[in-house]
Amino acid sequence: MAATPLDLGDLRRLSPIDAGFGGGRGKPIDRHYIEGFLERHADDVHGHVLEVAESTYTERYGGGRVTARDVLHLDPAHPGVTWAADLADGAGLPSATFDCFVCTQTLQYVYALEAAVATLHRILAPGGVLLLTVPGISQISPYDRQRWGEHWRFTPQSIERLLRTAFDDVEAAGHGNVLASIGFLHGLACEDLTVAELDHADDRYPLLVTARAVKEGAA
Repeated sequence: MAATPLDLGDLRRLSPIDAGFGGGRGKPIDRHYIEGFLERHADDVHGHVLEVAESTYTERYGGGRVTARDVLHLDPAHPGVTWAADLADGAGLPSATFDCFVCTQTLQYVYALEAAVATLHRILAPGGVLLLTVPGISQISPYDRQRWGEHWRFTPQSIERLLRTAFDDVEAAGHGNVLASIGFLHGLACEDLTVAELDHADDRYPLLVTARAVKEGAA
């Protein structure tokens, strides 16, 4: 039986509608899930907070609960960086220091994953919380691939199993659906879909994977 013909319209093309993850059209779709996750766990963003690349989410979700903020980046010349280090070995990063680590869209660039997770656990203070997001269904970033490599995509099962090599208390979840995933791959923005379309959950299509992990010990 032949498939029913479909009108693919603007999607029948071999190049994305926006090659910059949708940033040229509005807010990238993955940010809807990242920011929703951080908003739900905003109370965890407190005390001494470390964030990758910038302190935007620390400031947005931590506010007055934050007593100290630091920025981690591989490049010491990156604007605002306070710790220049590679999570794969964590050289130079202090142990048992941070009450919260906001680590968004980073682990895909680290090849030595278990070593990186050991670093994540080591640098958190007792009772400290890791708020982690990683890509599930996503295009490759040529900028990052050329600089430090882009190695991984994740599922909720894989990220939970990975984090449990160091953490006992882990909650992982996938976010997205087939429409959101297609839109993200084509570079559509949040503004191109409705909130109901974005929030519809279908665990067969984890566009983004989130995890909250807590280091053992009293906060």
